[in-house]
Amino acid sequence: MLFPPLEGLWWQDDITGIDYAHKEMFNFIAMIRLPNFVTQDVFDWAIQEANEKKQLNLHNVEFLSMQEGLCVQALHIGSYDDEPATIDKIHKFIEKQGLQVDINDDRHHHETYLSDPRRTKIENLKTVLRIPVKNN
Repeated sequence: MLFPPLEGLWWQDDITGIDYAHKEMFNFIAMIRLPNFVTQDVFDWAIQEANEKKQLNLHNVEFLSMQEGLCVQALHIGSYDDEPATIDKIHKFIEKQGLQVDINDDRHHHETYLSDPRRTKIENLKTVLRIPVKNN
């Protein structure tokens, strides 16, 4: 059975944009894309079933719908700790295109993890880095 990749939205409180040098300040939401046939009703049913049959505490799991808007993204290959170098390249591209980074309370740094870190060598990890942007 194939599953969509894990994704994450990342942000820091009380900071405009993101300070990648301070990972300890990051907040995140972990996400997995659901098939289109999964509605709020189907989701609620599944949560109730898991609570009743498996006694799972899923109080913080929610059905989230996103419209991400204009973004710039790049594939990063390697350690998560080396992502700032790829992010610098993204920022240079954004500037060259006359765009502006648009990270705020509603739009976050977005990562899609294409590799399983339990089974992939660090130097081969693949992560899509996505930065929301707006026109200047």
